[in-house]
Amino acid sequence: MTLRTGHIGLNVTDLDRSLAFYRDVLGFGVIAEGKEEERRYAFLGSLAGDGRPVLTLWQQAQGSYDRARAGLHHLALEVDSVDQVREYETALRDYGVDFAYEGVVAHREGSASGGIFFHDPDGTRLEIYAPSGAEGAPVPSATAPTCGFF
Repeated sequence: MTLRTGHIGLNVTDLDRSLAFYRDVLGFGVIAEGKEEERRYAFLGSLAGDGRPVLTLWQQAQGSYDRARAGLHHLALEVDSVDQVREYETALRDYGVDFAYEGVVAHREGSASGGIFFHDPDGTRLEIYAPSGAEGAPVPSATAPTCGFF
């Protein structure tokens, strides 16, 4: 028996605001949506794919993300190339997103993988990375993985 990630669920404070971010900026398609007051949610994925949700948003949070509490550390999204990472970086900057580091950074000293690290509208930590192409990119900390402490 092998487990695979089915989807990631995030609690959000404002579903409309989060939908605008994940749909319009990151490009997720809305597969299904619950609009009943007190039970608002959205299933997001690729509409060109198999129609399975990748990310679910639940309007249940009373406050923003708290990195000091147990639970989700960050959500990492993979793309094929560093050029694609940079395209997302441009769109996110245009949207006014808060970045943890300036530009593409390597995952650790000497790593070929790397990406950008930023926050969604509720402060949830996100990463978009490519498995290669970040050779020579700066490393925020030589002693720890970049994604671990932002």
